[in-house]
Amino acid sequence: MLADIVLGLLPLAGWFAAYGGLLLATRPRAGRAGPATPDLGEEPPAVASVLVNDWEVTVDAVESTLLDLAARRIIEFRQPADDPRQTTIHIVNERPTGLTPYEQRVFDRVARLAVEGVVPLTALTFRDQAAAKAWWKRIRAEIIADARARGLSQRRFGPTLVTALAVAAVVVAVPLALMVYRLSVRSEQEDPAGAAFTAAFACFILLTLIAARPMGDRDTPAGREAAARWLGVREWLRGHEAFADLPPAAVAVWDRYLPYGAALGTTRTASAVIDIGLGDRRRPWSSYGGVWRRVRVRYPRFWPRYGQGAPTLLFRAALALGVGFVLLRRSRSFVGDVASGLPDAVDRVTDPVGQAGLVLGLALIAYGAYVIIRTVIDLAAPVKITGQVLWLEVWRTKRRQSDNKNRPVLYYLAVDDGTRDRTTAWALPVHLYGRSYPGDTVTITARRWSRRVTTVTRAEGSESPDRVAATEPAPTETAAASPGTATGLLTVEEVSAVVGVPVTVTAIPGLAALTVFAGPDGKPVLTLQVISRMMGRVAGFLTGAGRKERAQPVPNVGTEAWVDGDRAFARLADGTMVALALMNRSDARGRLPELLATAVSRIDRARV
Repeated sequence: MLADIVLGLLPLAGWFAAYGGLLLATRPRAGRAGPATPDLGEEPPAVASVLVNDWEVTVDAVESTLLDLAARRIIEFRQPADDPRQTTIHIVNERPTGLTPYEQRVFDRVARLAVEGVVPLTALTFRDQAAAKAWWKRIRAEIIADARARGLSQRRFGPTLVTALAVAAVVVAVPLALMVYRLSVRSEQEDPAGAAFTAAFACFILLTLIAARPMGDRDTPAGREAAARWLGVREWLRGHEAFADLPPAAVAVWDRYLPYGAALGTTRTASAVIDIGLGDRRRPWSSYGGVWRRVRVRYPRFWPRYGQGAPTLLFRAALALGVGFVLLRRSRSFVGDVASGLPDAVDRVTDPVGQAGLVLGLALIAYGAYVIIRTVIDLAAPVKITGQVLWLEVWRTKRRQSDNKNRPVLYYLAVDDGTRDRTTAWALPVHLYGRSYPGDTVTITARRWSRRVTTVTRAEGSESPDRVAATEPAPTETAAASPGTATGLLTVEEVSAVVGVPVTVTAIPGLAALTVFAGPDGKPVLTLQVISRMMGRVAGFLTGAGRKERAQPVPNVGTEAWVDGDRAFARLADGTMVALALMNRSDARGRLPELLATAVSRIDRARV
């Protein structure tokens, strides 16, 4: 038995050792700084920032791009007072040309937020975490793509290396399958071949995901040369002590030196003022009414009435009335004795238990009556408000027994109606989530006392910049659906409808032929893989007849297809296999046959 374990795990350890060696061998190297020089290169500030930050996209890259738009007179910074945080952005050129994709993305962020061509500099922040994450993911990809196109950057793990690691994963999976098979036979398990296939398939998927996950970029010879030159520019800028304290509006005097200084990390004040991350939930910006202003938002939390539905509130009121009535009945002799003036009343008046029961009973009856009255008023006279959505985030969650995970049941919804600079967030039930977005103009119907929203209607033509950022397709390397590739067989819309959350897709070409659909938190929720003819025949053999008999068959898909728990398989006439695997989405098992049939149909159409 020990020999079997060593035989199965030793190749796996060797794979991880090789992977670790490749990580060390492909570390980015910037090299030494060149001589201090004021000569700016031809690379944009964002690319220069990547080169001096170990081939990583930092916030400096985006901040410098915004400043560079001002240096090129596309936008203009105006600082009306001594505080740089009061700076406003004014659009000078509404239709600029010649911008790179990431420069256009930064400009679009400004243009979509601008009211009559003006937006406060500190209002560029996002009001939705998912939108901020999606926007930054796309702009990072666009900046890296520009650096690669200029020959200054390359993938740390290129397609050839990923394919080699995937081939090695196949080699590792075979002895692991043999180990599991022999151990299963010795322990007299019912289906040793199925257990062996499951172990081999899981090992192959895991190692392929590890090999293909984004590892960032690394240097090229041209990139190291450019990095040394830009490090020399940084040394020259650091020689000017006052340069670090320049505000964004100083770009009108310093021209492109200020954006390049931000890219190289030498502008302390300008970089501190510019922020395109997640904003302040308690003091978000509002442009409702055509004027930018900050609104102070209070988020109710502690009182039990907030966000509760009418049935829940009425049940609590009835319970309080019932308990209060019982306590008063138990105290009625005490009340009678006090009223009649009997000597025993003195003892009862000084009895703390009797006093507490009486006070608590009266308090519960008063509370129950108050809740009923306020709930009835809430139902009879709902409030209707039209305004701009300022913030939307999860308020309460509930653990589901099906997957043992917390799921949102209530959201905070902050709406500015333009009447005051203060507001209190409303409670948005989960079934209304998705009908509004930060920046949308909406009309809500709500219950004032419980703060619970009952209806949400988005105004026609209301397009939130955060909604655009969150729903825009992510940049991916795509390919036509064909045998031997998993890309294009399922769309993000189809997968999102099945798993119940928005997803992004990452394609891993080559021998792995793997597509990974990830949820909003970046964790995989579904994988789709096309297994080659040879591996498909091996997989079909290892699954075993006994295992397929226990699984749920899927008719009219390929030559045969079946669903086994969170996984689904289909075998085509030439031995190719299509495999789907759900991750932590047991509630979507019933839709696996539908996804499997869709993927197989697109492979069949690609062959015609």
